[in-house]
Amino acid sequence: AMLRLRLLTWDVKDTLLQLRRPVGESYAAEAQAHGVRVQPEALSRSFREAYRAQSQRFPNYGRGRGLSSHQWWVDVVKQTFRLSGVQEERVLTLMAENLYHDFCGAGNWEMLPGASETLSRCHQRGFRMGVISNFDNRLEKILSHCNLRHHFEFVLTSEEVGFAKPDKRIFQKALCLSGVPPELVAHVGDDYTRDYSAARAVGMHGFLLRATGRGAEPEVPPEHILPTLSHLLTLIEK
Repeated sequence: AMLRLRLLTWDVKDTLLQLRRPVGESYAAEAQAHGVRVQPEALSRSFREAYRAQSQRFPNYGRGRGLSSHQWWVDVVKQTFRLSGVQEERVLTLMAENLYHDFCGAGNWEMLPGASETLSRCHQRGFRMGVISNFDNRLEKILSHCNLRHHFEFVLTSEEVGFAKPDKRIFQKALCLSGVPPELVAHVGDDYTRDYSAARAVGMHGFLLRATGRGAEPEVPPEHILPTLSHLLTLIEK
């Protein structure tokens, strides 16, 4: 039987958009513009470490902890460079501000295969659509710059809502905003815990984007797995 769905909600990072190049490469290019030479691989490692530490200390971009997400990210970028041996405060601040703004633009992002045409086709079939993403408040800008914003009725970020997936409350906020009951909603994302099982926990349907070859969790029936985004409509209309 064809799934009766009225609303599709979407994760963004690594579901619709991905970084064009590793973080370390973008950071190394910024450093080079200031005459500072750092290896991209070292920066990628330092970034993971700085990001993890900051996320543990100030979850959800410091929301509710007196930190703006802008300040949260500036601290992560500066710490990434410090861990890679760059210490001069003036240069750190300059690079951090530049990179914070750079990641708003389309230049650092690219669409996943099938993203654009899948969204257009879902739109044509009359599905209402929204975004549920653990992202900071730059997401609206990023979606606009990548020419995707117009597909969505709402864009919910964890920073704005105050709760991050897999917290039920960010999904409940989407249901409340749309007025669509959960059994008529499907959430599409690439993370088993934050996207697939979290959506199902509130009674929504879930589709898990999984590149072939990546081991799927045993609890996910094959008809909920998307090898690519282009498989979505086929699965819905089965």
